[in-house]
Amino acid sequence: MTQGDLFTLPATHRPTIAELVSRGALFVINHSGGKDSQAMMIRLLAIVPASQMVVIHADLGEVEWHGAKDLAERQAREAGVAFITAHAVYVDGRPKDFFNYVEHRNTLKAGKVPPFPSSKQRWCTSELKSGPINREMRRYAKQHGFSLVVNCEGLRADESDDRAKRAAFTIDEEQTVTHRTVYTWLPIHDLTTAQVFATIRDAGQEPHPAYGAGNERLSCVFCIFGSAGDIAHGAKARPDLFAKFVAMEDRLGYTMHMSRLSLIELVAKATKLAA
Repeated sequence: MTQGDLFTLPATHRPTIAELVSRGALFVINHSGGKDSQAMMIRLLAIVPASQMVVIHADLGEVEWHGAKDLAERQAREAGVAFITAHAVYVDGRPKDFFNYVEHRNTLKAGKVPPFPSSKQRWCTSELKSGPINREMRRYAKQHGFSLVVNCEGLRADESDDRAKRAAFTIDEEQTVTHRTVYTWLPIHDLTTAQVFATIRDAGQEPHPAYGAGNERLSCVFCIFGSAGDIAHGAKARPDLFAKFVAMEDRLGYTMHMSRLSLIELVAKATKLAA
């Protein structure tokens, strides 16, 4: 059976990963440079040929942890897997980043609603990460003749109730078109945090050094879901960036973090907890 044969199967048919590999599907690795992406790629390399994989990293610019992109690119290079950097852009081609999009939303909403992302308005993910990655995924698949694609994300049930409810394998109806079928797969959905680090260690690799300093999350230095400790560590590692975020909070009159504490308050909280 070939890739094309899958399009004639009933819509209820759920192919196995082994089946998708044997059909020559392209496996796209969404790689943030964090521990989950790293462990996910290690798992995938055990079952998917490097020629059927591509690593795509959404470059978040100055708000991203230094070294995150380098880790993703190095892991891809050492495995012989293609690597692509995705950049967010506006319709007119101007670079889109966290700060100018916050300003855009603040202007669009006339300052009447919080311009920062939230759990219900996670535009930081859709606009700066998944959107650009999906664009590069489509481009790469078309350029290399892949009509069957598996988009792999390092989300885990252990992280939150919402992620625990996510199905580990689904068809992506938005990205699927007449001549391209796209599935979304969460290869490490079942792993605990300890198992993720063990997977990396057992492969003879090291995670991003921010974890060694105590970080729980990685990607953006200051995440809306980051712990107080993560915020404090980010402030210490990137005082220039911290000052820029604090100034934006003060000027716009809104806090960035989901706790609704200011970044300064979160750092003070982390300092108190560590005392």
